[in-house]
This record gives sequence, structure tokens and C-alpha cells, in this order.
Amino acid sequence: MHIKKSVFIYLLQFLFMLFSVALVGYLLHLSQTVDIKATNQAVFHTNVAAYLLTITILFLLYLAIYGLINRFFYATAVYYIFFGIYIVANRLKVAYRKEPIMPSDLALLRSWKQLFSMISWKIVVLAIVSFVMVVVFCVFLGKHFSKDTLQFNLITRIILVVLGVATIGSFYNVDKQGSMMNKITAKTGYINFAPNISLVANTTGPLLPFLGNIHTDIMDEPKGYSEETMQKIYRKYQKTAQRINKNRPNDNLNKQTLIFVLSESFSDPQRVPNVTINQDPIPKINQIKQENTSGLMLSSGYGGGTANMEYMTFTGLAYNQFAKSLQSPYTQLVVNQKHPVNIINSFDYAAAIHPYYGNFYDRDIVYPKLGFDVFKNLQTKGKDALQYHSKLSFSTFVSDESSYKETLKQVNSRKKGQFISLVTMQNHMPFNVMYDNTYFTYNGTAAGMPEQVANYTNGINYTDNSTKEFLDKLDAIQKPITVVWYGDHLPGMYDKNSMEEYNVVQHETDYFIYSNKYALEHNYGTKKVEQNTAITDPNGFIPIALKQMKQKVTPYYALLTEVQENLPATAKNSVGNSESLMVDQNGKQLSAKQLTKSQREIQKDYRLVQYDLTAGKGYLKTKINK
Repeated sequence: MHIKKSVFIYLLQFLFMLFSVALVGYLLHLSQTVDIKATNQAVFHTNVAAYLLTITILFLLYLAIYGLINRFFYATAVYYIFFGIYIVANRLKVAYRKEPIMPSDLALLRSWKQLFSMISWKIVVLAIVSFVMVVVFCVFLGKHFSKDTLQFNLITRIILVVLGVATIGSFYNVDKQGSMMNKITAKTGYINFAPNISLVANTTGPLLPFLGNIHTDIMDEPKGYSEETMQKIYRKYQKTAQRINKNRPNDNLNKQTLIFVLSESFSDPQRVPNVTINQDPIPKINQIKQENTSGLMLSSGYGGGTANMEYMTFTGLAYNQFAKSLQSPYTQLVVNQKHPVNIINSFDYAAAIHPYYGNFYDRDIVYPKLGFDVFKNLQTKGKDALQYHSKLSFSTFVSDESSYKETLKQVNSRKKGQFISLVTMQNHMPFNVMYDNTYFTYNGTAAGMPEQVANYTNGINYTDNSTKEFLDKLDAIQKPITVVWYGDHLPGMYDKNSMEEYNVVQHETDYFIYSNKYALEHNYGTKKVEQNTAITDPNGFIPIALKQMKQKVTPYYALLTEVQENLPATAKNSVGNSESLMVDQNGKQLSAKQLTKSQREIQKDYRLVQYDLTAGKGYLKTKINK
């Protein structure tokens, strides 16, 4: 009788585990699609095999936790809390960035307090209450019924844990043709490293893409890569540099100050389809754009990806040319590099200002590697601590006005030239901040939460005013200064707009390049550069800025100049089947087949140099930027 009772309880445990993994697998998929009908279609009809593979993995992980703890109810609590956090986190990332959680996002766990500050307190409270209820319930069951549940001997526990670890480890070579996991996933319809990771996650659920990207490849080796090829490219762009430099009078960047201003989430909402604002929220910036080098920047992010845009502006390297598994160059590449080639190293002194926490995106590790001499953030102490950190109304973020004051202080701290990077925070999500003065209203069908668009629009109006004041103060400084000013991505709040339909326009932000009066009057600046500047990408800012500053170029910057002047703006695509989003100067999307022979040649050179500087043998690293 006792044996029959034990078998019955063990059977109930098994059935409960099957139910749990099926439920978690379904909820994970739902967190990605946010659509019950689409989830049902994928899970029960079109992608059943992928769903079965997902719940098989979940079952093996459940067993591994069970084997590790050896108490069924406690293991169940850990299982549900872990995947509950995963589900909520994935839902939030999809909501704000239209992307699933990826392994590179785990680096942000160093900044968990800052992540929580960006999430609505209602979500945090609801999640905590739910998790506490699960723990209390499982502890209660564990105290009263654990003696009746199955417990394993040591050998079995080790086997279960090893099996769980091996399950995750088997995805290390999922992209390798002929590997066991590659064959298994291929039969389920899951294709690892497809051009559009979000589309894959929408059809297979987010777990398989997450596991498939555990192993990071920096960049696929381009055809023809060799030392001989790279030397030919070097000599080619030496000649290009000589040609360009004939018309550039300035040969020492250290005589000038170059400021990169990344304006968080800045993009004119008036350009977004199905959005109507009652009046122009950025009249001063629009006037600045009209009178100076300016246009639209094609972003590789939507609702996020700030550090990736930073990386491109500093290095001139294209995010879309990296391997699909490299989702964050800062946390997956730069942290392991020594002296990566970038614009910062062209200056004797460089300062970074970011009025937030320094460990976000590993900036505290990355910035010194890029060559910054000082990094001023909220955690900086002593003489380099932020002096200006006021906030607007009820905002939790430092205002742009304060950020500009800090930047002006840095400009005036040195008589000679320098490089300054400012990454602002005022207009960062969440967009539930109400301002004292609310002049702007929103109408339209683009946003699920209309009040957020109104709040955001009022915020960028403050940016409009403080930016004009900042430039006016730079005009009063008696040394040459050039500012590259850009928005990094659209705010992730236009959730009712179809990304498939509005892919290009929802990846376009505003930018301008401004040289102060002293620079213009002393032949250190140009008012307006217009060649291929209507639409550019972040990696185009270095060559445009050097052209505006009338600055001679190295062979590397000569290559970037050729890319900027002759190729369409390019970004990492988020929809469709093409890996790269290419847009011409009229805002029209192009395909790779539409590139001319000369454009393909430049693109090939660019890809080879990028590979050599990041994943290759570094044949040109020590000389191409001199």
C-alpha cells in the first residue's frame, strides 16, 4: 500500500513538472508576441517542434534544479521565480525595444539598481508580491509534504545537474553545420543567427535565440582576408588620404576641441507616422539644423541600444557588419580589447561625461580602454565629481541643462584642445514624468499610452532650449570647438505602429554638426557640409566632423570618408529578411543588389578593415590611423 502511494505521488510530481514546463514555455512565448492568438498559432500549429524543444530544455533544467536542491517544493519555487523574472524581463525589453533578452544583456545585472529605477514601481511591486506568494506557498508545502516526495541519491543528483549544464552547453556550437544541436534545431525550424532575431523569437519563443547566442563570434572572416590584402588596402587609402589632405589646412586635432553629444532618445516626434503634436516642440534645434551641417541619423536601435550607437560614433565601425551573436560591442568586444582604434586616441586628452551610473554597459571598464583620461558620472568622487546634477520637476534623471553646464566646465578646464563625450539622460525612459510646464499635447494612433508621448515631447522642448543656450555659450569661447550632436534612437513608445511598415522612419533620429564662431573665423570650421549628409549613420560622424573641421585624415579616416560619401546609410535591421538596413539620401530603402561595382568595392574594403581591427590578426592596427 505504501509503495502504491509513493508511486502515485511520484506520478503527480511528474505530471506537475510537465504542466509547469508547458506553462512556462507558453508564457515565455507570450512575453515575446504579447498576442494570445499569435502565441497559440505558433505553439499549437506552425512551430510545434520548436515549442516541444523549448519545453524539453525547460524540463531538463527543472530536473537539474531538483537534483541540486533535492527538495521538490523548494526546487519548484526556485524554478518558478527564475523563469518568472525571465518572463517579466523579456516582456519589458520587448515593450521598450522590440527585442528579446539576449546573453549580452546579462552584463547589465551589474547595474540592477539602475535597471529597477527605469521600471514602473507597480510592476516591481506586483512581481515581488507574486514571488513572495510562490515562495511562501512552496515552503508551506515543503514543510508538510517533502517527506512524501521523491528524493535522489548523490549519483542521480550529479547526473541531473550535469545533464542540465550539458543542455545549455550544447548550444555553444549550434551554428556549426553538422553539430548535433544544429541538426536538432534545424528539424524544429529554428535557424540560429537569422538576420532578424526578433522575428525568430516571435515564431520559436525567446529561449532558443537566447541559448543560441551564448557563444559570441565577433565577426565572420571576409573572403580574401590576408596580410597581403590588408597591405594593399593600406596603400590604397594612403593615396586617398593624400588626395583628401590637399584641401585640408589643419593637421593637428589637438588644436581643436571636438564634442560628441548623444542626446538620449531624441528624435522629432513630428516625423513619426500617426503622431500629431499641437506645435513644434524643437523650433530652435530645427533652426540650428537648417543653418548647419545636419540631417537624419539611421539608428541601429529602437527604444534602446545607446551604447551601440556610442561605439559606432567613436570607432567608425559598422554594427551591422559584426556577427549576429555580437549584440553589445562594449560588453562583448571592447572589454577584451587593448587600445582599440577610435577617434578618442587622436587627442592628447579626452573626457567622458555621463550623468548616470558608471557601470551601465560596463562604461567604467570600456571608457579607459577607449582612451578616456577621465569619466565623470554620478559615482565619481573627488575633484572629478559632477558639479551640476539638477533635475527637472519630478524627473529622476539629471537635466540636459546641468549636463551642458558640466560640459562647459570641462571645455574651460583646458587651454588646449580635447575630445569630450557627453551622454545625456534627461529624456530616458520611462516616459511617465510630468513636467511643471506642459505646453504640448499628442493626438494619433501610434502610442498605446498617449500621455507618454506628451510627456516626452515636453521633455525634448526643454532639450531644445538648453541646447541653444549651450551653443551660444560655446560661441563666446575663444578657441575652436566643433559639436557633433545626435539622438541615439527613438523612444520605444510607438507600439501601435507597425515596424514592418515604418521600419526606416522609426529608425531615424536627428543630428547636426556645429562649429563655434571662433572655429569659423579662424579657418577651423565650415558652416555646412552637404555631401551625403541628409541621411547618415553613426559611423559617418567622424569623417563628416573632420571635413567640417578642415582636418587632415589618416588612411583609416580616408576609408571612413569614402564610406560616408559613397555608400548609403546603414544600420542593423530589426525586421524583414535582410541583415542590413540600407537607406539612400532620399530615405528610400535599398538592397545589396542595388549597389554599384565601386560601392561594393568600398564596402568590401571596409569590411576587411573592420575584421582586421576587431577579430582578425591586426595587420593594420598600429599604422592605419597614423
